Parts: sequence; C-alpha cells; structure tokens
Amino acid sequence: MPASDPLVVAARGARRRAIAPHSGFKVGAALLTADGTVVTGCNIENATYGLTLCAERVAMFTALAAGHRRFTRIAVVADTTAPTPPCGPCRQILWEFAGDLDVILANLRRETGRHRLSDLLPLPFDRRLLR
Repeated sequence: MPASDPLVVAARGARRRAIAPHSGFKVGAALLTADGTVVTGCNIENATYGLTLCAERVAMFTALAAGHRRFTRIAVVADTTAPTPPCGPCRQILWEFAGDLDVILANLRRETGRHRLSDLLPLPFDRRLLR
C-alpha cells in the first residue's frame, strides 16, 4: 500500500503527540481493529527510561481498555531512513493480544517495510507454553 495508507497517516499524526524530551526519538503507532476502528498511540518517555512506554504498547493498551479484542494491522512511524520495527517487549505484547498481524513500517515520507509479526517474532512465548 502507498504511504497514503490511512493507517500510516494515523500513525504519523500520533507521532506528533509523542513525549520524548530525553531521546528526541518520536514514534507513532496506529492499530486497526477487526471492526475497522483505528486506535493510535505515541511513545511517552520518563526520566528513568525504564518506565517509558512505546507507541505500539500505548496503542494496544488503549484499544484493550476500550474493549477491542481483535486486530488486523499496525502501522509504526518514526523519522528514520531505515525501517524502525517494534522492540522486543512490543512484539511480545502485540503477539499475545493480536496474534500474527501485519506490521507496516513507515517514516515521514514513505512506507519502509511490511512484515508479518511471526517474521519479527519467530518463536513467541505465549499461553500455549503455559499448559
């Protein structure tokens, strides 16, 4: 899909609301639910860094808090030339709550990559292993 994909546009908008006073690295995410709702998130930094939340997790937790339980795609936008994929903890959260969704990576001008979450997290730990 072109860079004008509405999900990428929503992620770019969310990025503008990022709170990143320490790193300056602003990220936006837009999560598409199975019913067509778009839920956005941005990264929110904390001086300890350990309490920082990534855009992908903010979008997922916002969607879950609103009652959404099924998801199809997520777009992640950062101001980088190379693709900026979700970090490890975000991949884990996305897997647990969304499964093998499409992950669209983009920057401020164009799409930079498209992956299945299973390609980014090939051996996930999930509830199947708890039995």
